[in-house]
Amino acid sequence: MGEAKRLPQFFAAISVCIGAFSLGTVIAWTANITDELKAGKLNDIIMDNTQLGWVGSLMPLGAVIACFPVGFLQDTIGRKKTALLTVIPYLLGWCLITFASNVEMVYAGRFLSGVGGGSFCVVAPVYNSEIAEVEIRGMIGTFFQLFITVGILYVQVLGYIFSMFWYNIACLIIPIIFGVLFVFQPESPVTDIKKGNDAGAEKSFNRLRGTEYDHSGEVNAIKKAIEEERNRKNFFEAMKAKSAKRATLICLMLMFYQQLSGINAVMFYASIIFIDAGSTLEDKLCTISIGIVQVFATVVSALVVDRFGRKILLIISAFFMGVGTFFLGLFFSLKNHKVLDRDSLETIGWLPVLSLNIFIIAFSLGFGPIPWLASGEMFTEDIKGKLSATAATFNWLLAFGVTKLYPTCAENLGNDITFYFFTAILVSAVFFILAGIPETKGKTEAEIKEMLGGG
Repeated sequence: MGEAKRLPQFFAAISVCIGAFSLGTVIAWTANITDELKAGKLNDIIMDNTQLGWVGSLMPLGAVIACFPVGFLQDTIGRKKTALLTVIPYLLGWCLITFASNVEMVYAGRFLSGVGGGSFCVVAPVYNSEIAEVEIRGMIGTFFQLFITVGILYVQVLGYIFSMFWYNIACLIIPIIFGVLFVFQPESPVTDIKKGNDAGAEKSFNRLRGTEYDHSGEVNAIKKAIEEERNRKNFFEAMKAKSAKRATLICLMLMFYQQLSGINAVMFYASIIFIDAGSTLEDKLCTISIGIVQVFATVVSALVVDRFGRKILLIISAFFMGVGTFFLGLFFSLKNHKVLDRDSLETIGWLPVLSLNIFIIAFSLGFGPIPWLASGEMFTEDIKGKLSATAATFNWLLAFGVTKLYPTCAENLGNDITFYFFTAILVSAVFFILAGIPETKGKTEAEIKEMLGGG
């Protein structure tokens, strides 16, 4: 028998990740249009800072509410159908925003688009982990974060060059493209086998690996794992296993470190940092430049994650992110406490820009994509749906909390102290990774389960 074809696996993963592209447009929708929203260029709806705050925060709230129902739904109707259903809240959300006649319609649109995005955070990483061969599972697993960053860059650029109406239309068409492309992709073979649909699994494997490849070994491994898991009475029985407890702790801690790393604070201060450093670029172009760096670094992560492994990339990521936040904090200490005069600050204007880029590159290499990859590959099939939903919910709750609390902390404690806090969090992340996370590169589900303690 021949080797497995990989192009169909990549195409299936790319198709599903167009939904992640759409999530990126939702996340960064306000990034380059804040002034336009304040000026009423969205259908003459003038927004103040309080209203803009709700426009930003309602999106992660919608995501939080969606995660658990989708976790159950993907185990009931399958990964593919659940992913396709996300088109509905995405489209409803963008239609409400595009044709809004008052700010309440914008609120509703942001909430619904958040529902679509939160749903996608649960189902897409699971789907990708289940369609990919072990040898390329890491690369395919990073596609989710990669397409989010591409979606973010997409709206950063279009928000700069398009009018508000066409900007929103350009966002609205992305979930349509996703639905059209993904509807022709196969269901996850794992889903078919769990439902006893061996013929469907055979068809999916033939689509994903080619008809010349002998996939019987993969089928037998999946069936064995499912049979072992069915011997447990229920979810709570499955959670008694040491591997399940450890996988849950690892995935939740990775989400914790991702959000408490300071990523939202760094992105929030990006344009200010450029200005403080003496940049002559306008704010919107500064934002676009950061988006370009983030996409480039995430591409590099996709290329190396199956070569170097998850653990080493996480360690490198946390260390250099900590370097970035420390020197950002140092710059703000020197500036805010007037340790240096204006001329001296201009002399070291390269420091915050370099720190910012180090942080963004390091985040994109490790803590951007790998927490989502871990949720797809560390949980066994009997708990994957519910616990991947738990991890996604936890992530969005933290994102909401950090987004809301950061301005208050920066104002009351000082932005330098806040960045030092992020540095301390990232130092603790290095020790947690070293002590508590096994390397899952190239491992099957059964091997990962054994590494996590079995049970």
